[in-house]
Amino acid sequence: QVQLVESGGGLVQAGGSLRLSCAASGRTFSDYAIGWFRQGPGKEREGVACISSDSGSTRYAESVTGRFTIARDNRKNTIYLHMNSLKPEDTAVYYCAAGSVLVLDERPYDYWGRGTQVTVSS
Repeated sequence: QVQLVESGGGLVQAGGSLRLSCAASGRTFSDYAIGWFRQGPGKEREGVACISSDSGSTRYAESVTGRFTIARDNRKNTIYLHMNSLKPEDTAVYYCAAGSVLVLDERPYDYWGRGTQVTVSS
């Protein structure tokens, strides 16, 4: 089992920045790929970014490429999502998840946090 807890969400104006954190505990965190997903109002959950267990590989959704950066610190069992140039359409509940495959598809991810709300005002 891996337990994940997201934090860092909040209300920000368009063009602003936020840093989300995902704190992990339980089984060996460093063995897992980690993904960030989001679900906006009335929308399906979508993959935003993911990072391999050794930070050697990352993937981003086209909608956030160039604006968001995913990073992890295995010594601190923490994953980060740095979000810049935020847009109102980035408004969503953001979730982190742990899995064995580096993809933006949520299906291979086994462990999920409860999410943190990000609201971007225009």
